[in-house]
Amino acid sequence: MMTQKAKMILEKDFKISEIDNRIYGSFIEHLGRAVYGGIYEPGHPQADENGFRQDVIEMVKELQVPIVRYPGGNFVSGYNWEDGVGPVENRPRRLELAWRTTETNEIGTNEFMKWAKLVNAEVNMAVNLGTRGIDAARNLVEYCNHPGGSYYSDLRISHGYKEPHKIKTWCLGNEMDGPWQIGHKTATEYGRIAQEAAKVMKWVDPTIELVACGSSYRNMPTFAEWEATVLDHTYDHVDYISLHQYYGNRDNDIKNYLALSLEMDDFIRSVISIADYIKAKKRGKKNINLSFDEWNVWYHSNEADKKIEPWSIAPPQLEDHYNFEDALLVGCMLITMLKHADRLKIACLAQLVNVIAPIMTEDNGEAWKQTIFYPYMHTSVYGRGVSLNPIISSPKYDSKDFTDVPYLESTAVYNEENEQLTIFAVNRHLEEGLHLECDIRNFEGYRVVEHIVLENDDLKQTNSVKGTPVAPHSNGNATSEGGQVTAVLPKLSWNVIRLAKN
Repeated sequence: MMTQKAKMILEKDFKISEIDNRIYGSFIEHLGRAVYGGIYEPGHPQADENGFRQDVIEMVKELQVPIVRYPGGNFVSGYNWEDGVGPVENRPRRLELAWRTTETNEIGTNEFMKWAKLVNAEVNMAVNLGTRGIDAARNLVEYCNHPGGSYYSDLRISHGYKEPHKIKTWCLGNEMDGPWQIGHKTATEYGRIAQEAAKVMKWVDPTIELVACGSSYRNMPTFAEWEATVLDHTYDHVDYISLHQYYGNRDNDIKNYLALSLEMDDFIRSVISIADYIKAKKRGKKNINLSFDEWNVWYHSNEADKKIEPWSIAPPQLEDHYNFEDALLVGCMLITMLKHADRLKIACLAQLVNVIAPIMTEDNGEAWKQTIFYPYMHTSVYGRGVSLNPIISSPKYDSKDFTDVPYLESTAVYNEENEQLTIFAVNRHLEEGLHLECDIRNFEGYRVVEHIVLENDDLKQTNSVKGTPVAPHSNGNATSEGGQVTAVLPKLSWNVIRLAKN
């Protein structure tokens, strides 16, 4: 069988941008078993003195997650943050309308900040602009970030947290153009409240950065016009506009499914264009950057979620069991985001534990890694530094919705300080390996130290608590000689080729 050939040139000076590590962020919402039974399960054999599962903490640390968005999501649009602070025994139980469950409020702002410290992550805090507004937003910033000597900062101190949390990144609500959202708004209604909330939040703490809500996903009828209107109102006060997108393989069309990252690429380019249009219109000096604060594969659990008993506590919701082909698309999506590191500064894989997540737990049992854990971990661990702009030539194919899909989806990250160069690559070919030749003459003395491969003959293979048949190995065949890296990337595979200086 003929092996297809692809070429790549890497130059130190062909830089896209320094990568903001927050691009490898994730998300924990008060939804399903993400919090209760996920990060927090007091009776569990692995629980610490705070009730946090240490097996989960270890896996999150393995992913090196730099920032976690919290507490939602749709949940935040009906959430009173005051319900989740102070003595736990005094906290109210609430009907949680976004997901039709009962929220016990055992975990709230301070507990979550404590957990985030344990996993070495910052928090990307969302404020409720659905049922609440400007007042609750400024009060939460004061509670979290003001040192002391004011009502809400002293309240935090009285709750046992003398030091301010110093939360830097804040989301102004969630998916406010979605009719499903509690407190759904028009673009002008949201733009105005976001502008006013942003203004006073920054008056309380001028060091914070703010994310305005973009459209809930690209196919929303509001898309583009929404972003333009919202940024027209908020341009002077915010730093980022958000993007949300989920994909699924409902038609069981693998060629089309693996090409969906091209749609993601187009979505990112579109939002950059809109942000730049508003900058031009305002004669502005600053760029509005992007926060892709919800992205993943999500479709496996849709039917199961229709059968959940209303008002139960932490039922299993959105528990997609990911297969091998999902891991390949997640790899392609990560590569796509790295290609836009100049403008895409924050991203949150939604979500982190149990809910459309790389980490799953059994109640009172073990934690285990889903297939998507691996590409996410590899990029987070090895993708720190400068995102390079490789020159790639690859054979292409056409699918139902896409033309000229390259078989090779690839990018590279250069870490000058650690003298490391990493190539991330997906071979989309269904039947054939891809012979890759990569010119690295500019990186004198760099040699291949490891070629990690994630491959499996069964596209539908999943992992479970019983075992991880979809797991990477380090037996890839990449070699380096005379300023060239050569490798055969197996059919349908995720590859990490790691190089270091002699």
